[in-house]
Amino acid sequence: MSTKNAEADNGIEKKLWKMADNLRGSIDAAEYKHVCLGLIFLKYISDAFEERHLQLQAEEYADPEDQDEYRAENIFWVPPEARWGHIQNQAKQPTIGQLIDDAMSGIERDNPALKGVLPKEYARPGLGAQVLGQLIDGLSNWRVGDAEARARDVLGNVYEYFLSQFAGAEGKKGGEFYTPRSVVRLLVAMLKPFNGRVYDPCCGSSGMFVQSIEFIDAHASGNGNGGNAKGDISIYGQESNYTTWRLAKMNLAIRGIDAQIAHGDSFHNDHHPDLRADFILANPPFNVSEWGGERLREDQRWQYGIPPAGNANFAWVQHIIHHLAPRGMAGFVLANGSMSSGQKAESGIRKELVEKDLVDCMVALPGQLFYSTQIPACLWFLAREKKQRGQVLFIDARQMGEMRDRTHRQLTEADIGHIAATYHAWRDGSDDYADEPGFCKSASLEEIRKHDHVLTPGRYVGMAPQEEEEDAEPFADKMARLAAELRAQQSEARRLDSEIEANLARLGFGK
Repeated sequence: MSTKNAEADNGIEKKLWKMADNLRGSIDAAEYKHVCLGLIFLKYISDAFEERHLQLQAEEYADPEDQDEYRAENIFWVPPEARWGHIQNQAKQPTIGQLIDDAMSGIERDNPALKGVLPKEYARPGLGAQVLGQLIDGLSNWRVGDAEARARDVLGNVYEYFLSQFAGAEGKKGGEFYTPRSVVRLLVAMLKPFNGRVYDPCCGSSGMFVQSIEFIDAHASGNGNGGNAKGDISIYGQESNYTTWRLAKMNLAIRGIDAQIAHGDSFHNDHHPDLRADFILANPPFNVSEWGGERLREDQRWQYGIPPAGNANFAWVQHIIHHLAPRGMAGFVLANGSMSSGQKAESGIRKELVEKDLVDCMVALPGQLFYSTQIPACLWFLAREKKQRGQVLFIDARQMGEMRDRTHRQLTEADIGHIAATYHAWRDGSDDYADEPGFCKSASLEEIRKHDHVLTPGRYVGMAPQEEEEDAEPFADKMARLAAELRAQQSEARRLDSEIEANLARLGFGK
């Protein structure tokens, strides 16, 4: 995409968000998310339909009302009652909510792939016709689904921007369905899922899948891959939250990505029991205590130990391993506690994973990346068939990233490239890899045993040279210096207190 187009698309994202957010009023962000994203989806498929409709009208023997003419071009058929022009003409009517619900039902009726996916709650009490009318008028100013916009994935970017903004507005609840883009990009850049079966057992709004496809598209022209990067991916996923599952289906649909995304609890109702995936990417919810583990004590997935009923972290780890193909690889996010937990069951499972040589790489992430939690997080990378047998790569990325606003950090493209390149150089045995104090270290299983199978990168990478220089002062000297500085600060504090008390007395506010 050209810089000009990228800037224009970014402008659309921000302008649409500002327009939508200004109209939110008393509607809760969790509800408004579905109102807004549903309308954006409707506008997108209607734009694509109308463009194709005009083309068919200009063709001598074509029938603009033949549904197959649209499906052949991977364009959703939009019935008359759902076309944007009709919706826009009725935007000021008090019945606009019901008209939109009927439009969504009509689209689902004529497009089986969308059955049960689209929101149909626009006629509910509390959602004013005026708000809907203003939203419709605002969206009408933008073309987000025509050929040019689709080629640039304008709506995909708008959609993802809205998801991220809603996650920020909703705080913890919103972050449950959205993994920050930079974290997903890092996972995808490290795993390189060019082809095969890609699986996410807790797929949220499908960000992992979208980034996998974008990664392939970005490398399709070669970039050192001989032009063979564009691969054949089969996508499988599952999401337990019904409304989030709908978001996932819509997020994939607007990009024309075909996927088998099931609704249900992956632990208790696994919809892909026989799947063995080539790549697994996931961001499971952290430290879930009520996951029903007591009902799964004898489950076949627990090959490395029974996970504790009070924490699902290592249940997710073993569920992921269970679904890995013989040469499969997995990358996923977990809370930092998973790397060092001393809880008997968890430490026992972690030990088994290390001793079975399944752990390929561990990455410590910087704080403030996630909307959903302030709990520090890390990335685990597992491989059934490791290239560096008996070794684990540790990467400490805690000092990386830049603040995107006052409360949230993101990894830069340079950060992502550096971490991914380091991992690939190490994994491939390249001469370009070397341990870097403070950043990365290839540690043997024997060394990890000495640390009681704790996998925290900071234990292995050590300090950067600059940090070592700053910390070169002998401990006794440092303590003496700090004690002297503290005494001086206390003395200055007492002096200031006396001076303030004297000034107050002169002003008549004394004791």
